[in-house]
Amino acid sequence: MDFAYAGALNQAIRLLSLSHRGRAAELLAPLGLHPGQEALLLELDRSGPRIQAQLSEALGCEPPSITLMTRKLEAAGHIRRAAAPGDRRASVVELTDSGRALADQIKRLWVGLAEETVAGLSPETAAALPGILMTMVGNVNQAR
Repeated sequence: MDFAYAGALNQAIRLLSLSHRGRAAELLAPLGLHPGQEALLLELDRSGPRIQAQLSEALGCEPPSITLMTRKLEAAGHIRRAAAPGDRRASVVELTDSGRALADQIKRLWVGLAEETVAGLSPETAAALPGILMTMVGNVNQAR
């Protein structure tokens, strides 16, 4: 691989990441959410109640980030936290009715964002993208 191609590839990935996160922030703001909080809500919607350490692992976030997000989402009424049975140091986090309704709204937003992101691509290319991108994520993580 030559430097010109490597530069173009790295720049495209960087710009896509920044643009996608910015667009996500625009879509989440009217819901009172910041990027990252939606992932926590969707994880709870998908998996049910989780211990904060499990959320940290599932989302690839540091525990202090999860603690901050859960505090904000709890204050907004979207989740509730309770001491974990058998371990009062751990907190079990679960969605409230408000959180479940918000997760449904996020799902609709995410469909729209995905459609915006792949607009103009062939259906075959769009279908292949998740696998390609996850392979790239694995490559970068393996190199760490």
